Amino acid sequence: MPPNLTGYYRFVSQENMDNYLRALDINVVLRKLVCLLKPDKEIIHTGDHMIIRTITSLRDYVMDFDLGVQFEEDLGPVDGRKCQTTVSWEGDQLVCEQLGEKRNRGWRHWLEGDRLHLRMTAEDEVCVQVFQKVK
Repeated sequence: MPPNLTGYYRFVSQENMDNYLRALDINVVLRKLVCLLKPDKEIIHTGDHMIIRTITSLRDYVMDFDLGVQFEEDLGPVDGRKCQTTVSWEGDQLVCEQLGEKRNRGWRHWLEGDRLHLRMTAEDEVCVQVFQKVK
């Protein structure tokens, strides 16, 4: 049975964010700004329904979805694109596939103790973020 990810998580670290954003064609000014942000994550996980809020001082991004059901995701706040997104479990990892203009786009969340890990991919770039559960 997959873990329940419900909780509030504070940013701890990230690696390779600038190159990941470059792969998404984000302009240099916005890339530099985003690299300075320390987002929090709030996850509400009820059965096959999830809400994932990424909370920053610049803007928040909310994903509200049912597991295993493809939906059109508006990534306007991120990079101006729309894609067909499916989120499902692969073992203990929550896996998101985002089909659209960019090859190999998506992410994975998993827990190691009280730490939430996020691995984001676009094209050949990988960014990893780590968050600490606080409640």
